[in-house]
Amino acid sequence: MIQETKFAPVDLKAVEADGTFEGYASLFGVEDLSHDMVLPGAFRASLAARAPIGIKLLFQHDPNQPLGVWLDLAEDARGLRARGRLMPEVAKAREVLSLMRAGALDGLSIGFRTVKGSRDAATGVRHLEAIDLWEISVVTFPMLPDARVSAVKSRPFAGRLPRERELERWLTREAGLTRTDARTLIRSGLKSLVATRDARGGPEGTDRLIEAIGRARSRLAKP
Repeated sequence: MIQETKFAPVDLKAVEADGTFEGYASLFGVEDLSHDMVLPGAFRASLAARAPIGIKLLFQHDPNQPLGVWLDLAEDARGLRARGRLMPEVAKAREVLSLMRAGALDGLSIGFRTVKGSRDAATGVRHLEAIDLWEISVVTFPMLPDARVSAVKSRPFAGRLPRERELERWLTREAGLTRTDARTLIRSGLKSLVATRDARGGPEGTDRLIEAIGRARSRLAKP
């Protein structure tokens, strides 16, 4: 069996006093730099078979360094939502808790085995339809260099104009847009996207879009 890992950016600032935290361990419909894309429902069978208690909370994918327990793992429209608790009785967990609060640890990464996947011959993207999830780790460095929260909070493109693929990936991860909406925004501009959203969802959809773009713009502008 081949174990694989996938990193997902996550904001770990909101760590509670008792060591609980939450974020997304995986994002659906987002192509990573290894040309993989996790599809909705990929974790369903694994979560039903193991439940949160059967999936380990580790540090840096090291089975010798458990940090605590997962309290809740569930798929939603965006990805795999994870809520866990670091155990203060464990020395490494106390260290990790301090580092997470300081922003030195800023990501989650899944350890898994691919059960069902297929590669699109035209795009080369591997679609992961079913995943056997073994563990979720708190990590320092992501497998994907541009997926770090720190890179987003700083200037993500280092003052240069991003390539279209980079900007699309950033809009889906940080602004919360779908790939279709991100591509519409890049190729046709904001007016075209607002018109498209209006046709689909009315004013409420437009308001959500404007809020998302505003949040993304604020993040991009931070020094």
